[in-house]
Amino acid sequence: MPAPHAQEAVTVSVFALRLSATRRGARLARRLAVHQLDLWGVPYGSVVSETVALVVAELSANAVLHGRVPGRDFALRLRCDRAAGVVRVEVSDTHPSRPEPPAPAPDPADTDGGRGLLLVEALADRWGVTERIGPGKTVWAECALCEPPFPA
Repeated sequence: MPAPHAQEAVTVSVFALRLSATRRGARLARRLAVHQLDLWGVPYGSVVSETVALVVAELSANAVLHGRVPGRDFALRLRCDRAAGVVRVEVSDTHPSRPEPPAPAPDPADTDGGRGLLLVEALADRWGVTERIGPGKTVWAECALCEPPFPA
């Protein structure tokens, strides 16, 4: 009888789904992301959960509002890499244009919206845009799994 092999611990978990390119789809993306994180051991209401929820909400809203192509869905993919200590959020749509964060307005009260990517930039450790197979692009953001220390 052969000796049993030691199994390595699973350190990467992946969650992926397609959603309708509607406001309801964007809201569902945020809710499912937080639920999935909780299943992976990142509790509801934690700093990490709330940060990822905001990033998913902004990227999904952008996919619905700016990346929507009639008749096409958008995709959400979460990748929790415990070894690297990071949650990667990817939102893919089929629109070819690449998002750019807006230049800061002299008076933020003068603008209606358009600050979602600035929020993602502030919350995520890194973010970017990559090409995808087929039409469109993937906007991704990485958030640290550990909660930042609070100042004393």
